[in-house]
Amino acid sequence: MVTALLGGVGLSTGAEAAAGDGRPAGSSDGPKGVSAASGSEDLTAWSAAQRANDSMRRSHRLTVTPAPKATAERPSVQAPAVSAGTSALVLYDTTGPYGYLGELYAMATANLAGHFGTVTAKPVSAYAPGMVEQYSATFYVGSTYYGGSIPDAVPPAFYQDVMTTAKPVDWIGDNVWNMANAVGIENFKKKYGWDPTNSYFSTNGSVGTINQVAYKGRTLTRKIPAGADGGVLHPALSGAGYPQVSQLALATDASTGAVTPWAIRSANLTYVGEIPFAYVSESDRVVAFEDLLFDALAPATTERHRAFVRLEDISPGSDPTELRTMADYLASQHIPYGINVIPVYTDPRGVYDNGTPQTVTLAQAPDVVAALQYMLAHGAVLMNHGYTHQYSNVNNPYTGVTADDFEFFRSHVDAADNVVYDGPPAEDSTAWAQSRVTAALAGFAAAGLPRPALWTTPHYAASAADYRVFGQNYTARLERPLYFAGTLSGAPVNPGRYIGQFFPYAVKDVYGTTVLPENIGNYEPVPVNNHPARLPADLINSARANLAVRDGVASFFYHPYYDVAPLQQTIDGIRALGYTFVGPTDLAN
Repeated sequence: MVTALLGGVGLSTGAEAAAGDGRPAGSSDGPKGVSAASGSEDLTAWSAAQRANDSMRRSHRLTVTPAPKATAERPSVQAPAVSAGTSALVLYDTTGPYGYLGELYAMATANLAGHFGTVTAKPVSAYAPGMVEQYSATFYVGSTYYGGSIPDAVPPAFYQDVMTTAKPVDWIGDNVWNMANAVGIENFKKKYGWDPTNSYFSTNGSVGTINQVAYKGRTLTRKIPAGADGGVLHPALSGAGYPQVSQLALATDASTGAVTPWAIRSANLTYVGEIPFAYVSESDRVVAFEDLLFDALAPATTERHRAFVRLEDISPGSDPTELRTMADYLASQHIPYGINVIPVYTDPRGVYDNGTPQTVTLAQAPDVVAALQYMLAHGAVLMNHGYTHQYSNVNNPYTGVTADDFEFFRSHVDAADNVVYDGPPAEDSTAWAQSRVTAALAGFAAAGLPRPALWTTPHYAASAADYRVFGQNYTARLERPLYFAGTLSGAPVNPGRYIGQFFPYAVKDVYGTTVLPENIGNYEPVPVNNHPARLPADLINSARANLAVRDGVASFFYHPYYDVAPLQQTIDGIRALGYTFVGPTDLAN
């Protein structure tokens, strides 16, 4: 798991390393999880502030200054008929010392909602009366705990509209107690059957050690570093004489065994007791949130479970025999698959050739091209995986060799053996990224191969400008992208503040690109960069957890220089769970 990062602090990627046998070891190609959004120091401080405010609210010492009411200059919005198609409104906080977190969490929510239809995202302070009626569903991400020196930025009209609308509203995290106070505690209880003003993140002075969430018969993980847990709200259910509250997911405290609702629903309101995007993994409680969106935006969705595999880091330096072996196995199983191909292999300092630099293009590797054509004739779909999958002639962070290193982002390995993201290279720009894409496509054409329709960013990391370039050149990206502060607000993009995310289904993301899912990682038999080995059983367990998503995909990748046996074990195990393997072009449907 990782923390997304602020200013280059503490971002770890998945298992990535360079082997000493003349070819790159397996790399995870990007974040294995999503974390809140900044470095661990910010997340720890944010959680401490939340715990402190919660304690003050419990002791009735937290003064909340209400947001101003709508004025004549800001009239009510007439509630038009819902436009054709599904639409979502995502509202988020922007104030306080960690106000930027709101935009990052809103992007994560908006991306998921982009699976279902159009999405509008804006600060909650910009909400106008009646706005909820214009959308199929509304999502409020409460990341700023209002009180004390931070006035409530939620307009009173939003509290009232949530209470009166019949449209679904999903409330995530903080400030639902302010709504109860605004509309009247008893009125809230009579409609929703619980009392947020008597609900807190801590019990007996502690948020506890909640480490799992049960949802739809699946046990999902929740692993928060010590000191960084802001807690899960314990809803005070009103009981007899009040509406029944559906307990959608249950959280368990590892220390006490106590069980508390993690997500609840009554009337039009679904409440999730924490923001689920911090410190996630492939089997994390974020899976429950990903499925809950169907209730708000596509409740009639039919249960369906598909799987996808892609073969990774294929280049002119690959072994054609290994490629054909993989092709034969997958064809024998009637499994369509993707092949992520790098058109130029380069080792600019001769790391794997006794100091002799080497560069080979696809056109200069006819045996590899023949193997690729063989794969395309046996169920493969060609995908573009960067131009050289490395940066310049420097370690970035490992060797400077194709498939070992990042291409569109700078990085280094710190003294604690963590991969740290340093930001885009100095020359990063739309023109620079396009030049590399153009060169990559020319490399495929020169080798007589078709133009790839899909793109995967090397190690998944690039700038916001780069991702947009990739989206303009390919029908979809298949990866775990980074999303940068400023993307929603229109402010200058901050390359040091971003959140990484992976998806269980195809989405239209905030960059305007279709992103296809990769959500259960890759086979990696040895631990690297403080990440444990990831074996077939781990991939299968992640696929099992993702069965909770009613129309989800178990998508993983595999390096063809490994033996075919672990791939076979993984595929057999995923199939046994009831998944059906499909090709990458099917994932957008």
